[in-house]
Amino acid sequence: MALPAPLTGVVPPVCTPLTADREVDVPSLLRLVDHLVAGGVDGLFVLGSTSEVAYLTDRQRLLVTETVAGHVAGRLPVLAGAIDMSTPRVLDHVAAVTAAGADAVVVTAPFYARTHPAEIARHYRLVAARSTVPVIAYDIPVAVHTKLPAPLLLELAADGVLAGLKDSSGDLAGFREVVTGARALPGFSVLTGSELLVDAALALGAHGVVPGLGNVDPHGYVRLHRLFRAGDLAAARAEQERLCTLFGMVTVGDPARMGPGSAALGAFKTALHLRGVIACPVTAAPQIPLTTEETERVAKFLSGAGLL
Repeated sequence: MALPAPLTGVVPPVCTPLTADREVDVPSLLRLVDHLVAGGVDGLFVLGSTSEVAYLTDRQRLLVTETVAGHVAGRLPVLAGAIDMSTPRVLDHVAAVTAAGADAVVVTAPFYARTHPAEIARHYRLVAARSTVPVIAYDIPVAVHTKLPAPLLLELAADGVLAGLKDSSGDLAGFREVVTGARALPGFSVLTGSELLVDAALALGAHGVVPGLGNVDPHGYVRLHRLFRAGDLAAARAEQERLCTLFGMVTVGDPARMGPGSAALGAFKTALHLRGVIACPVTAAPQIPLTTEETERVAKFLSGAGLL
């Protein structure tokens, strides 16, 4: 389907369920998609950070995209990450995911090699020139070690290179600069990747949210978005605060033995497993799995939110 311009609402970054031997669990992935669609989401984003894209082989990336796009069958737009170190490698991913049915591609700045803003701009221009679907910028400096400057994003948007931004930078002032500038670009979509500041981002003028926690509670994020759009700000704030409490599950992992990615993705997958959506909570290697005690703590967060 054609990507809405601008894309609005709740577009969760879809977890990638894995089997015990760390292959893509297609039946669980299909159940997860049905769970998200039933929650009322407005689109799906595969092959992002929450999808564990950095850990998937090219074969697995293709399988995920084909599975989700084929199952959704045009009911919702499917965005797919085309994330890699260099422009030629990104272009290979763009070709693969668009052939598999993606309606847009989500692209970070190049990484590993140090890049200059002029090189980042050239990267996006080259990708957009070869892509047959809209290109959305992904600002995630914690992963790629480059912050996308607001003036550069707005210049590329004005030139028709970028169709939107998924902002996971944590820079609320920079986000506001993009939102403000994008008011003169009616087709450009600005989406926040922060689960904890959705109401604030919407108040600034964001079009929507890409929440990793939305895998666990899509209904909650849809409810939050609809309450805000209806002007019920007090109820929206209360829903946001409930979701902030639920997000506490990402802290159950012991930081002495695992990184924050293992803790967060492990918590999301464990929650989905406890809710009966996916068959196995395993994360991709070399991430560290949660212990039995940590799993029990995730269950308490779910119970507290009325989800278990």
